[in-house]
Amino acid sequence: MTETDTAAPPRHRWPGLTLALIAGALSPVAYAPVGWWPLAFVSLAVLFYLVSGPERGWGRIAYVWGVAWFTAGAFWIYHSIMFYGGGFWAAVIFCAVLGLLFGLIPLFTVWLWRQVRPASDAIALLIAMPLVWVLVEWVRSWLLTGTTWLQLGYSQTDTWLNGFAPVAGSLGISLLVAVGAGALAWAARNPVQLRTFPVALGFVLVFVAGLGLRQVDWTDPAGEPLDAALLQGNIPQDVKWDPDYRDLTMSRYLNLTADHWGSDLVIWPETAVPMYQHQASREYLAPLADEAGERGTDVLLGIPTYDPDSGHVYNSVMALGSDIGFYHKRHLVPFGEYVPFRDQLGPLLDVFGAPLGDFNAGRSAAPIRAAGQNAAISICYEITFAPVVAASLPEATYLVNVSNDAWFGTTIGPHQHLQKARMRAIEFQRPLLRSTNNGITVAVDERGRITDRAPQFQPAALTATFQPRAGSTPYLLWLDWPLVVLSAGGLVLFAGWRWRSGRHA
Repeated sequence: MTETDTAAPPRHRWPGLTLALIAGALSPVAYAPVGWWPLAFVSLAVLFYLVSGPERGWGRIAYVWGVAWFTAGAFWIYHSIMFYGGGFWAAVIFCAVLGLLFGLIPLFTVWLWRQVRPASDAIALLIAMPLVWVLVEWVRSWLLTGTTWLQLGYSQTDTWLNGFAPVAGSLGISLLVAVGAGALAWAARNPVQLRTFPVALGFVLVFVAGLGLRQVDWTDPAGEPLDAALLQGNIPQDVKWDPDYRDLTMSRYLNLTADHWGSDLVIWPETAVPMYQHQASREYLAPLADEAGERGTDVLLGIPTYDPDSGHVYNSVMALGSDIGFYHKRHLVPFGEYVPFRDQLGPLLDVFGAPLGDFNAGRSAAPIRAAGQNAAISICYEITFAPVVAASLPEATYLVNVSNDAWFGTTIGPHQHLQKARMRAIEFQRPLLRSTNNGITVAVDERGRITDRAPQFQPAALTATFQPRAGSTPYLLWLDWPLVVLSAGGLVLFAGWRWRSGRHA
């Protein structure tokens, strides 16, 4: 009798679907702001257990889990559609469609696993399934511009497993979570003490190893600590671009800046200047640049820019003070900052009243010189993509992220966004300065710990001292490629193994 023949799960009809629905819906609770991280293991283990039996229905199980997972974890998108788009029903339909589409990801993952599944439960659940899961996570991080939302690794940002981030990145932590979930599913299918003990011991050893890696200094201090002021204007989204409110917006940021000329660096959030650079230059930017130069303070501000030669419009960060420089956002938000296949999809999106933009993507990842050091700039959700940030390293000694999460109100979206940003600080062992319109504005050290935090939904100027750092973490050197090769190689190996077994059966 093989392991596959023992302790098979019950037939998956309504009880199995119900359990999958509950487990998938609870999975996002493992992430910020709640942060019940063990649920990442348990929820995925339930999925692995339910789909690992020989019975039919695994496709329905995986799809129900996936729809519940993404709908519960990304429902916050409704806020931008409901309040700044087509209203309540448009938001409901949009989020439902999104959940139905992203539910296909776990379904495809399980299908792919079943195509290469080894006969041994232990190998199938502890090795094959985690490798397939991580490979699909990597593919969805770049396919159709990509998204990293709800990747497993981010659920462990505040656990000892984050010690693996400078070595293997968030994706490496995803692999550890998937292996842990597979181990739980395997133990549940074979509930004997002999198999439960090694699973428990494995968890302890991996977490202790993560704790040990957390103590390693992969980078070194670069220069003296610097003082920064991170501005949070709290400009309501519905008046942000209203010309009648331009003076009010600029006055708020200029007054906040004036109170912090003693800082080495002042940072304004994404599109804090509610007009193009050439429109703001004479009245606002030129005087600000002059005073910044006189005071010895550098200013980084979010501003839309227009290139008259190319006709391109960019979502940018501009540096004023000791030097004038620009960074243009490279990874744009699809259907937010640009519309792919606009001719085909534009009329459909008009039905939802989606807040659409027409920015062009920048090309240069060169750091901006500010406060005597090189800063790796990212705008909004660029910080959620490790390769985007890595393109400015190791030359940059600190990370700067500017964002405007006012689109998402009091939902969990901004908290998830911050969690991802903190993971970048851990992966590259660099301090992170994050300035936002209405929160969450923070200073983060090279270990991902929040050292200073401004209250949400009110004007604020957060002052923080940070230590620039130089050098490269192992993850910066190779990014996700070792895991990709390992996962793809494992997939090919298991496929070949299964093919040979079929020939000799």
